[in-house]
Amino acid sequence: MQLDHVTIVAPDCEAMKQFFVDIAGMTVGPRPPFGVGGYWLYLGGRPVVHLIAAGGALPDEGRPGARIDHLALRVDDEAQWTALIGRLRQSGTRWQLADVPLTGEQQLFVRLAPGVVVEFVTARN
Repeated sequence: MQLDHVTIVAPDCEAMKQFFVDIAGMTVGPRPPFGVGGYWLYLGGRPVVHLIAAGGALPDEGRPGARIDHLALRVDDEAQWTALIGRLRQSGTRWQLADVPLTGEQQLFVRLAPGVVVEFVTARN
């Protein structure tokens, strides 16, 4: 398992994008059509920062205007993915699956506490 990306929800995605491009040396790259504004910023050929426009399709009630939304971990091995789901089921932990448009990937979200979400992402088999 490895860290996949960080998602930042911000009221001013443009300014944040410019920081990551101009200061951190990232590049803007392809992003699936999620239905909410934002950018995927790439480093070393991988999208490592996902920017999402605050006030878009995601519920923002009671949340600060800018925040890191979730931590994502990539699972590259099918056996590890299956084992992860088994552990979640065995523990009784609530989780939710989602498909990433156009990428052939699947996401699994676990809310650990208010404002603390962990995503696991894998290529669909």
